[in-house]
Amino acid sequence: MRFSLNNWFSSFRSSFRDTLLYTKRSLGLAWKSSPRMSVLIVFLTLISAVMPLGVAYVGKVIIDSVLSGSVESTINWVLVEAGVIALQALVQRALFLYRTLLGARLALDVNVLILEKALTLELRHFEDSEVYDKLTQARREASSRPVSMAGNTMQLAQNILTLLGYITLLVSFSGWAVLGLLLAAFPATIAEMRYSRKGFRLRNWRSPDARRLNYVEYVLANDAHVKEVKVLNLGPMLLQRYKDLGEAFYAEDKELSVKRSLWSYVLSLLATVAFYATYLVMAIATAAGQLTLGNLTLYVAAFRQGQQSFQSCLTAIGSMYEDNLYMSNLFSFLEIPTTRAEQSDTAPVSHKSFGQEKGIRFDHVGFRYPGNDEWAVRNISLFIPEGQSMALVGHNGAGKTTFIKLLCRLYEPTEGRIFLDGKNLNDWDELVLQQRISVVFQDYNKYQFKVRENVGIGSVEHMGDEERIWRAAELGGVEEVVADLPDGLDTQLGKWFKDGTELSGGQWQKIALSRAFMREDADILIFDEPTAALDAEAEQLVFERFRTLAKGKTAILISHRFPTVRMAERIVVVEGGRIVEEGSHDDLLRKGGRYAELFSLQAKGYL
Repeated sequence: MRFSLNNWFSSFRSSFRDTLLYTKRSLGLAWKSSPRMSVLIVFLTLISAVMPLGVAYVGKVIIDSVLSGSVESTINWVLVEAGVIALQALVQRALFLYRTLLGARLALDVNVLILEKALTLELRHFEDSEVYDKLTQARREASSRPVSMAGNTMQLAQNILTLLGYITLLVSFSGWAVLGLLLAAFPATIAEMRYSRKGFRLRNWRSPDARRLNYVEYVLANDAHVKEVKVLNLGPMLLQRYKDLGEAFYAEDKELSVKRSLWSYVLSLLATVAFYATYLVMAIATAAGQLTLGNLTLYVAAFRQGQQSFQSCLTAIGSMYEDNLYMSNLFSFLEIPTTRAEQSDTAPVSHKSFGQEKGIRFDHVGFRYPGNDEWAVRNISLFIPEGQSMALVGHNGAGKTTFIKLLCRLYEPTEGRIFLDGKNLNDWDELVLQQRISVVFQDYNKYQFKVRENVGIGSVEHMGDEERIWRAAELGGVEEVVADLPDGLDTQLGKWFKDGTELSGGQWQKIALSRAFMREDADILIFDEPTAALDAEAEQLVFERFRTLAKGKTAILISHRFPTVRMAERIVVVEGGRIVEEGSHDDLLRKGGRYAELFSLQAKGYL
C-alpha cells in the first residue's frame, strides 16, 4: 500500500510540476498583449475573490436578525446584501468583458507570432512532415490555449483567495471538516489530469492522420482540384476516405470521453459524501442547541462554497495542466532552430576565396534533401560569368530545379560552397540577395488578389508604382489580358472571393512572368520552365522580351524546348545530378553527346 501511495504522490507531484511548466511564459504572452488589461483583470479578480465571503457573512447576519425579531436591522442587512450582490454582478461582468477582450487580443497576437515564426523557417522545414505536424498542432490550439491558460491562472488565484476565507470560517467549527473538504476533491482531479494527458497524447499521435483528413477535405472542396475530382469520379472514393478517418477519430474520442466522464462522476461522489456527512453533523449540532441557525447557515454556505472553490481550484489546476501540454506544442514550434545547419558530411569542403570575380561560382557543390540518402546534385563545379545567359538541360529529376533552389539560397549545400561575386552566398545579406535575383518557378503561385497586386508583389516596395506595374505587365504579355478584364488592373482574380475572374493557365503564367519583370533592378534572372503553358507565338514573344531585358544581366533558363534553349550563350547538360556536358548549341551538336541525342529526339516530333 505504501508503494502505491508513493507512486500516487510521485505522479501527482510530477503532474503539478508539469502544470506550471509553461505557465510563466504563457502569462508573459498575455502581459505583452495588453499590460493594462492584465492589471485590470488581476485587480478585479482580487475583488471578486472577496465578494462571496461578504455575501455568506451578510446571509448569517440576516438570519440572526430575523431570529432576534429586529425588523429595522433585518431591512438594513437585506439592503446591504442587495448592494453586495449588485456590486458582485458588476465586478463579474467587468471581469468577463476584460477577459474576453484580452482573449481576442492574445489570440491574434499568438497567431501573428506563429506566422512570424513561419516566415523565418527555411524551405527544408516546409518539406519536413515533423515540422508540419508541429505547425498544425501549434495553430490548432493557438487561438484558445494561451487565453485558457491566462483565464485559468486568474481563476485559480481567485478561488484560492476565496477558499482561504472559507477555511478561516470553517476552522472555528471543525478542523476535521476542513481536512475532509480538501481531501475529498483530490481523486476526481487526479483522474481529470490523467485523462487530459491521454487526450493530449492521442491528438499529438494522430497529427499526421489529422493532416490527411484536412487534405482530403481540401481536395474535395477546392477549385484547384474540382475538375479532376469530377472527371475522374474521385468524389465517392475521397469522401469514403474522409468518413473512415473521421469515424476512427470519433471512436477514439468517444472511448476517451466516456471513460473520463465515468471516472470523474464516480470520484466526485466522494466530495458529495463528505459534504453531506459534515452537513449532518452541523444539523445535529444546531438541533442540540450547540449552533445558532445563523451559524448553521454560515457554515453550510461556507462548506458548500468552500468545497466548490476547492474543486474549482483543482479543476483550474487540471485545466492548466492540459493547457501546458498543448502550450508545449506552441513553444516547441517557436523554438525550431532556424540557423542553417552546419555541414556534417565528410566530403571535401572548399575554403577558397575568389576575390573580386564577377559572377556565380559553384565549387564542388553537392546536396541531399533532408531525410534522403540520394544525392540530388553532386560535385557541381561551374562558373557563370556576369552577364552570361546559360540554359540548364536534362530530364525531369536530373537536378535542375535543385540547382536553382541552391542559388536562391532556399537550401544550403550539403557539401561545397556557392559564391556570388567572389563572396560566399551565405555571407550575403538575405534582403540584398533577394533584390539581386528575379525568379519564375515552374510551380508559380496563383494569388487570389487583384491583377495589380499579383504583378506588383514581384517588387513589394514598388507596388504603388503604376508605371512600373504597367511596364512589367507589358513585358510579361499581361496587357492583352487586362484589356479583356472587367476592372482592368483592379480585377479580382480567382474564384475564392466575390466578383473574382478565373484565368487560363497561359494567362496565369503571363501574370507570373510579369511579376518577375517587376524586379527591374535585379541583375540575375532565373526562369524555370517559364512558358510551359503558352502557345508557340506567345512563347516567342516572351523570349524576345526576355532577351531584351536580360542584356547585360546574368540569365539562367531551364526549359525542355530546344528552340528556346538554343538562344542561350552557354548550355549545361545535367544528368543524375552531375554536369555531363557544356558548351554552345552548335558545339554540343558537333560533339554528338547527350545534348545532341535529346535534341534529335525532340526534333523527330516535328517531322
